[in-house]
Amino acid sequence: MFNTWQSLAARSADIQTLTGNPSSFPFKTELSLAPLFDFWAKKYDDDSSAKGAFIRTVREQVKQVPELIGPISDLGVINRHRPLMDVLMSGIFPPAFFEQEFSAVLIPFMLKSFYATPPFDRLLRAEDGTLRGRVNLDAQMMGAMRLFFAYTLVLERVYGIHLDVDYPLILTVPDPDTGLDRHFKMEFDWRFVEVETVGPVPTLSDDMRQRLRGNLLDPERFREILPPDSFVFRGFTIFKAIEVTDQEVLSSLERDLIDKESIVSHTRFKALQDKLRVLFRRPELRFGLAALDGNQVLVLNYGAECEHACIFADSRHHSVEEFRGSVYERAVTQKSPLIVEDLAQMPGRTPADDEIMEWGLRNIIVAPLYYQDRVIGTLELGSPKPGDLDWTHLPKLHQILPLFSMAVQRSMEELNSRVQAFIKEKCTAIHPVVEWRFRKAVLKGIEQWAEGVEDTSLELEPIVFEKIYPLYALSDIRGSSTQRSLAIQADLLTQLRLARDVVRWAHDARPLPGLHELLYRIDKHTGKIQTNLNSGDEVSIITFLRSDVEALFDHLQTFGPGVRERVEAYRAALDPRIGTVYDRRRLFEESVTRIADGISSYLDLEEQTAQTMFPHYFEKQKTDGVDHQIYVGGSLLEDGRFDPLYLKSLRLWQLMVICGIALRVNRLKEKLPVPLEVTHLVLVQHSPLSIRFRFDEKRFDVDGAYDIRYEIVKKRIDKAVIKGTEERVTQPGKIAIVYSHPGEAYEYRAYLEYLSSLGYVNGEVEDVELEELQGVHGLRALRAAIDLRNPKIEKRVALSDLQAATGGAASSRN
Repeated sequence: MFNTWQSLAARSADIQTLTGNPSSFPFKTELSLAPLFDFWAKKYDDDSSAKGAFIRTVREQVKQVPELIGPISDLGVINRHRPLMDVLMSGIFPPAFFEQEFSAVLIPFMLKSFYATPPFDRLLRAEDGTLRGRVNLDAQMMGAMRLFFAYTLVLERVYGIHLDVDYPLILTVPDPDTGLDRHFKMEFDWRFVEVETVGPVPTLSDDMRQRLRGNLLDPERFREILPPDSFVFRGFTIFKAIEVTDQEVLSSLERDLIDKESIVSHTRFKALQDKLRVLFRRPELRFGLAALDGNQVLVLNYGAECEHACIFADSRHHSVEEFRGSVYERAVTQKSPLIVEDLAQMPGRTPADDEIMEWGLRNIIVAPLYYQDRVIGTLELGSPKPGDLDWTHLPKLHQILPLFSMAVQRSMEELNSRVQAFIKEKCTAIHPVVEWRFRKAVLKGIEQWAEGVEDTSLELEPIVFEKIYPLYALSDIRGSSTQRSLAIQADLLTQLRLARDVVRWAHDARPLPGLHELLYRIDKHTGKIQTNLNSGDEVSIITFLRSDVEALFDHLQTFGPGVRERVEAYRAALDPRIGTVYDRRRLFEESVTRIADGISSYLDLEEQTAQTMFPHYFEKQKTDGVDHQIYVGGSLLEDGRFDPLYLKSLRLWQLMVICGIALRVNRLKEKLPVPLEVTHLVLVQHSPLSIRFRFDEKRFDVDGAYDIRYEIVKKRIDKAVIKGTEERVTQPGKIAIVYSHPGEAYEYRAYLEYLSSLGYVNGEVEDVELEELQGVHGLRALRAAIDLRNPKIEKRVALSDLQAATGGAASSRN
């Protein structure tokens, strides 16, 4: 039954759709005051008190007006005897509350009043005496409920069956003064309604009683068992309307704000504002919301349109600085609602405050919104009338703040999900230091899209950071290409040897010319790669073995057990994943992987320390070794703060970490299957450059023709040699610092001198000129030996060492 009510109550109906159609009610009803007189006779005939005497006097007066005693069909009778009616009704409506309560007496089940209190007459009574307003039921449900209440009264008065049903009926009426809706709970008192039977009383068997309880809202079942023409309702109904405007609005707001779809459109946001106007009894109230997102303020107010699936997807975006000193910041600072009686009279207005006045507001309340003790935004209520909103509205405001806090938090989470999904689609993983910039770009893109930009696709604006200092370093395995080639050569020779054994044993068993020719080709391939492996040799040999040798194995195995054993030995030597001999390459790759993983994990650990010094962009790449790139500068940070001291600290940190890498790799070398040497290089770029995110490649790259030289040097510097020699600038056990300008050399010499005092490097610092690279000339390098016997290098980089060095450098500058 509850589900039936719930579905029928989904809409509201004008109550006059029922009162204007009496024929829709099948019972006969009569207005009569007799039940009141009967009540008084039973209670006061033998009462000797003053009240009893008064009641008896009134009854005597009523006897002089016979038309009030019987059924009343003409309501003009009531008006003609108004003074007497006032006396009669004083027992129903206490005089002390007559001017405050919304009460009336109605014709039974007709919702039409013939006597009422002044508040009822003013607000709830239509010109013809019927109730006016909307009920929280649709017309079908309201008709069903009226019949149900009638049959409930029949069952109780005639058959002694009590049905306890309490469905909250809410009447909504616009206030004639403000135009705002007011909500009332409707209560009906049936004590002065008598039920008279007409003809034989219909009997109710146990089966009938059970059938009636089966579906209380089935009028046809009631009509079948209890025909309406068997009963007459005589008397009057006492009606009382209790105002529940605040409770209804709060419940409605709670339902709206729980539903994530309730605040996504301009229409629904306006509906929230309308409900707040009702709650605060202010027809001109305006409502606004703002959310904090990093250093941005996302404002959704009466000027912003919103048509998408997040409350702030279409909001106007501002920086926090724009609200410095404004009423918004003051409310957040004082952690409680701020009331401004008249903005025009407020001293020290900021541009943000002036903009509020431009919107036509003079009076405002701004309250901070909290989520888990953290400020997440503000709620504002404004009015064009000075003093319209004041401290008396704070209790209601405090009731709604938690509701809007939850709505804003949920909406921000939805926005963050949308932003993160877009960033992930366009940019994959983004370093936390620069994520704010991508969020800002996404939000701006959403805003432009919402404003109707012609391009329907949501594309991000260019992500460019200017005045960035790059720090690049490379730890590379010396001769890795040669070592890999030798490993491939050894594995191919092993596989050719095993193949030759199979073919030779097969030839010995059956000396076929085709097998002799195949031995010749195997020996030819072996001789070709015995001393040197050229590009393409690996592919051609593997193709030859698979198509010309291995294809014969199934047949050759029939030549005897010796051949079969060689075939099995050949197949057992192959790696099951790739189908070739992979022994030497596996040992080489394992050594390369252990070196790269060791360097990478050490870098990750030390990078945590570096981020505490100053936030920066960091990325690393593992190949035959590990190179890492650092970008540092004020434009990378949301607040823009930066000082050269942090750049010096990171440069020194990088050198110390390179020394740490050298020590760890040197100790790891003895444990490797293939001992490999690692060289270390740092590239210095003294002047800042610009970097741009390449959406097609999903990575950062230098921006501009001039700065592209830096990328060219990065790609070619590991092959650089000292001018006039064949010696590589990078050597195992040493750190090479490549630079272009004397100032860079001066700065890094000071770092090396400090590291020498700590025991990180030793010996003389070399300063060498490098041979020109393709498209790059004028490079030099400092080179120093790393003290691989110093145990201090093995410890993690200490911030105190960095502070001592950079502090000393600062002192020397002063």
